Parts: sequence; structure tokens; C-alpha cells
Amino acid sequence: MPHTSRPRFGIMTAPQQVDYHDVLRVWRQADAIPEIEHAWLFDHLMPIGGDPSGPAYEGWTLLSALAAQTRRLRLGLLVTSNRFRPPAMLAKIATTVDIVSGGRLDFGIGVGSRPGHPLARREYDAHGLPFHDAAHAVGSLAEACTVIRRLWTEAEPFDFHGTYHHLTGAFGNPKPVQRPHPPIVIGGRSAPTLRVVAEHADVWNIPGGDIDDVVRRSALLDRYCAEIGRDPASITRSIHLPVSYEQPGITRDAIGEAIDAGFRHIVLGLPAPYPADVARWVADELITTPSHLETACR
Repeated sequence: MPHTSRPRFGIMTAPQQVDYHDVLRVWRQADAIPEIEHAWLFDHLMPIGGDPSGPAYEGWTLLSALAAQTRRLRLGLLVTSNRFRPPAMLAKIATTVDIVSGGRLDFGIGVGSRPGHPLARREYDAHGLPFHDAAHAVGSLAEACTVIRRLWTEAEPFDFHGTYHHLTGAFGNPKPVQRPHPPIVIGGRSAPTLRVVAEHADVWNIPGGDIDDVVRRSALLDRYCAEIGRDPASITRSIHLPVSYEQPGITRDAIGEAIDAGFRHIVLGLPAPYPADVARWVADELITTPSHLETACR
């Protein structure tokens, strides 16, 4: 995903409290609309909104199914919880999706759910997964990014003995379609996570809301890049913005603020239930409005 000044818009369909065929319908619609360039799921094993006992689909399995039934959209998880799957297994899963999609995967990853979010925390206990402290989670993420990139790119088996991950004879075959590897999208806002972003990410994603805080976090990432000698402009800035069907003007204003702040990768979160022609509505009401075209050309 090359750095570009032109905003690129996508959609997010959180795979909770919905039916598979509803998600598939929206993705197929979006795949036929050039203004929508990417589409995303999230990575939770239980709902984090709505009915706590409602349906929630496993993200990578669903992503592979959607990859097989679309042709153009770039696609990914915003973002994978590094706490759920060992990194070598995750590298294999992601490679499979990149191949199924014909090289359209954007590989999203992050530390995993915050312990302060009770509906997110419960899924670890419910699935027998450990939930380590924040320092462990960030250190594990940094090592995971290293392991995954090596599995995608190295031709010979290797051993890896880190603080958090240990592999013997690690080797990835097949390799992803994309060379040297799928773009790495790291989501998060904490200072320790931003240090990992500076070292490993092609794209940085942050949830929108408080645009002033978003701008501060972006400036902090610039600083961390400078400290390790990386050009901050080499990391595409991505933001997730919730969509209001009833008040699209609010969403348009948020998009304008994000673009003015230097964010060129815009993910529009679609609340369920999805209207009949929601992808066309997104393109007409939120993307191709005159104010956004003027902002994008500044």
C-alpha cells in the first residue's frame, strides 16, 4: 500500500449481531463500487456491543470466505488480536487469505483488547486464553511482527528465541502473493504501541472520536520514527470513523477533519442492520461529496 496524498475510503462491517449473508451482501455491493477501495472485519470472539450472548463470527475464517467472493476490494481485520493466535500460525492463516484473495490482504494486527473493556476481556476467559499485562502484550506484538515478516520472506527454516515467542525450524510455505509481503497495518494509540508502529508498520490505524488526541498521537508517531531514522511519511495514517445513517453530515464533517489532519486511509464503520443499498449510499453521501473533493485536493 504505497503512501499517497489521495484519500482512500473503505468500510468496516463488525461481524457481530449480524447474519453472514448480510455481511456478504454489503461486501459484494462494495466490491462493485470503485469509490470503496477496502473492506474490514474486526477480531473478537464474542460481541463487544449489543446483546452479550448474540452471534459473533471468527474474523479470519469469515475474511477468507469474503475474499473468495470478492474480486477487487483490499481486505483485512482491523485489527487482529495478537493475543488470540501464535504468530507462526497467524502468518500461515494470513498467507492463505492473501492467496485466496489473489494478493489483496492488508494484514492488520494489534496488541489485543484492553483489560478495561469488560465485554472484550471476557472472551479470553471464555476461550481459555491467557490475558497478560500491557507490557507483555506490547513486547509480544513486536516479536510477532518480526516472526511473521520472516516467515513470509525468508527462504530457509530459522529458529527464533525471543522473550515471548520461541520457534524451532520455522518456515513458511507457500509464501504470500504480495511481495515482499502484505502491508502491515498496526492499530493502537498507546505510546508503547506507537513505538512498535514506528518500527514495523506500513499503515497505522487509530479509532476516531477526539481529533485533537488523534493529531497528538500522530505527532508522537512522527517523533518515534525520527528516533529510529525512519521517514514518518512512509507510514500511511488510517482512521476508523463511525457512520451515522440518520445524520450523514456529522460523518462528513469527521471525514473532513481527518483528511485535514493528514489521514488518507479512511475506514467507515457501518452499524448494523445494514440498509438495502448501504454501499452505494456510502459512496454517494460520504465519499463523493463536493466538500470532500475540495479537501482532498488541498
